[in-house]
Amino acid sequence: MSITAVPATVRAGGAASERAELGEAFVALRGRLTLVLAVLALAGLAWWSTAGRMAGMDAGPGTDLGALGWFLGVWVVMMAAMMFPSLAPTLALYARMTRSRGLDRPLLFAGAYLLVWGAAGLLAYGLFELGRSVFGGLLAWNGAGRWVAGGVLALTAVYELTPLKDACLGRCRSPLAFLLGRWRDGRRGALEMGSRHAVWCLGCCGGLMVALFALGVMSVTWMAVIAALIALQKTLPWRRTIIWGTAALLLILGIAVVAAPHDVPGLVVPGSHGAMSSMSTMQ
Repeated sequence: MSITAVPATVRAGGAASERAELGEAFVALRGRLTLVLAVLALAGLAWWSTAGRMAGMDAGPGTDLGALGWFLGVWVVMMAAMMFPSLAPTLALYARMTRSRGLDRPLLFAGAYLLVWGAAGLLAYGLFELGRSVFGGLLAWNGAGRWVAGGVLALTAVYELTPLKDACLGRCRSPLAFLLGRWRDGRRGALEMGSRHAVWCLGCCGGLMVALFALGVMSVTWMAVIAALIALQKTLPWRRTIIWGTAALLLILGIAVVAAPHDVPGLVVPGSHGAMSSMSTMQ
């Protein structure tokens, strides 16, 4: 065997693995088309609801999150809008593998999935409010605010390239391997598997959600950008290219937020006219 044959074999194996992952998703989608359409319809409804509830509330990085109950309600709907499209292949494959023909177990799976993301939102809210109470005015945009936002974006760029991100993304891109490896029967099994899958998604997409806070968590524009990146990473081939491209984009955004925030498309700069209009809407 020649020395150059090994890398070629590895590359071929990686391409075959990506084709297999896409094949799993396609089979699941074709086999449970009605369920997939229902999930996508729910995601569309969640997008419509989120856009209505968050209209005019984007004040840029550090946007006030409002009361806890209100934020959690918006957060869960946001997660349904952002995550359900990429969850659809896994949910469809799970529905195909379960012995029950009803929708109760897929719904329990999806409900447990959202519950874990709701808990993540609760944690994010607590950390956000703790930071505001401890550091106060230090985090103002004219103080260290822009540096904090830029630093968060740079750290999320680094996280995209870590082994933990890679391992979690691998689980999300291969729903059959996850379901076979973690299979549990019954309704309790549906809850357990849905929550376990959400934990892997947290490891895969958590960094991008942190980036959303740095860009403006109430921004429908940045919410759409992050959701698109999540969908690309989970569903398309060229996995490494997409990951490196995402990391580069986050790093560029981090630098731009610090150096030229007014030139970042879609970014509401705190203290600007757009931010003031948003604050007036919330009052």
